[in-house]
Amino acid sequence: MSSPNIPAGTSPVTAATPELKKTALNAAHRALKAKMVDFGGWEMPVEYSGLIAEHLAVRTAVGLFDVSHMGEIQFRGPGSLAAVQRITMNDASRLKEGQAQYSALLTPQGTFVDDILVHKLGDNDYLLVVNAGTTPKDYAWIRQQVGTMPGIHISDYSPHYSQLAIQGPRALETLQKLTKVDLSAIKNYWFTWGQVAGVYNTLIARTGYSGEDGFEIYIPSDVATTEKVWNAILEAGAEFGILPCGLGARNTLRLEAGMPLYGHEITDQTNVWETGLDRWLKLEKDSDFLGRSTLLAIKESGGPTRKLVGLEMVDRGIARDGYEVKNEAGDLIGSITSGSPAPFLKTNIAYAYVPTNVAESKEDVFVQVRANKVRAKQVPTPFYKRPKK
Repeated sequence: MSSPNIPAGTSPVTAATPELKKTALNAAHRALKAKMVDFGGWEMPVEYSGLIAEHLAVRTAVGLFDVSHMGEIQFRGPGSLAAVQRITMNDASRLKEGQAQYSALLTPQGTFVDDILVHKLGDNDYLLVVNAGTTPKDYAWIRQQVGTMPGIHISDYSPHYSQLAIQGPRALETLQKLTKVDLSAIKNYWFTWGQVAGVYNTLIARTGYSGEDGFEIYIPSDVATTEKVWNAILEAGAEFGILPCGLGARNTLRLEAGMPLYGHEITDQTNVWETGLDRWLKLEKDSDFLGRSTLLAIKESGGPTRKLVGLEMVDRGIARDGYEVKNEAGDLIGSITSGSPAPFLKTNIAYAYVPTNVAESKEDVFVQVRANKVRAKQVPTPFYKRPKK
């Protein structure tokens, strides 16, 4: 069980904590008096000024995240596209140079190795951004699956990149101060290269994990360069009320925005149909990718037996990760994958897997919160959508 301010899967850093990996901004986080936690073997900031303040800064203005713990795996060579197609569920052949797509690495059972972003750097050059705690596993799995295919060179460049996320309705105005690149010309899920805060060859992507407009930039991972860009962004965003933001706000933001988290909504025990992520599943693509035959069989046999649903608490109580979900009779029917107060929506929300017939009926369910059976209603997801301009 996690506390309100610490995402599940983290633990406070103490003197007894084993040696953790650190990003280039570790000293900068400590100078800002961030609360540091162990997240997947990385020492990361969970909050600075407070989760709610950081969450609301991203929803209403702009926030800055250090996401340098994320992994970057590059495919180069004439066999790159075939390899990417073999291991991912989306159709990378549709990508144009400078375009990215959400996708996933799947097992033969149609479950998740990880969810990823695929960037097309060139005709024979693809960059896969993977989750922090799964980078070594993902790289080993990729090598095992496609490492012997001809015409491909696969490299883990994670140690060479620092990744910063500038998110919120004032993100463009903030970052535009630091680059001559016309950021307004970059479409959602596209990227370009340019100079940012004096750092050449910065990859600037219009992507993010907050539900807001924003950018993720990739720069050299040395401390001097990373701190220089981090401080420049904080200075540029000062007039808009920018806040440095930690993993706590990142978690509540992505939950409000209906974005899945590996190890929670998506695991090696959940298949694509169950998660509702099948809009990124391209069964028709010209590649017999891993998991395709199993997912086809599930579809042809009537679909999944359970589905991921969004819940809003009706009665007083917070549904935490792992809490039991029951029907009105008190029978156990599922469990919470992610749950939290939603700071912007001012309600308590959660995701849970329940039987397909329960999901389709839209009936209320009950969450076992300690000794209490707390009513929750099923609601459409995402819980939050940013206003259209």
